[in-house]
Amino acid sequence: PPPPPPPAPEIIEVVEDEVEVEETVIESTETEMETEIVEVEEVEVAEVEEDIEVPFSVIENVAVFPGCEKEKGNAAKKECMNAKVNKFIGKKFNTDLAGDLGLPPGKKRIFVQFKVDKSGNITSVGARGPHPGLEKEAKRVIGLLPKMKPGKQRGKPVVMPFSIPIVFQVQD
Repeated sequence: PPPPPPPAPEIIEVVEDEVEVEETVIESTETEMETEIVEVEEVEVAEVEEDIEVPFSVIENVAVFPGCEKEKGNAAKKECMNAKVNKFIGKKFNTDLAGDLGLPPGKKRIFVQFKVDKSGNITSVGARGPHPGLEKEAKRVIGLLPKMKPGKQRGKPVVMPFSIPIVFQVQD
């Protein structure tokens, strides 16, 4: 059986409107037969240069780290880039910093995101980690990465976001 109708409100209170609402007059866009139609010859379209961001998973040609140019396919180039970036971080990252900051022993992870812009430069570096000092060091190291060959979409250079975790062990 259908559900019972909702109960009616007890008392209906009538409130008088005090605000006058001005009606909007909508003018007709119709034209008369005598109106002359102006013909437009040519419309000039100005191209707006925008920074299109294409994620790694869908980009046609990924950004290429120096030394990875010989790799075939995006997956191989990404693997090469990951390896080279990790090696670079391994060389440049100050691991003694964790001890100096008084962090407890154990594995430390810093998640780093950056973008390879249309010129191949590293921009928009961000980091999340267990300590602001480690985040600052991660940003410093990523900022030192060499210029890369930018990623391309439909033959044009585009901005490609990239993220990588930095993991290291703090000893007692």
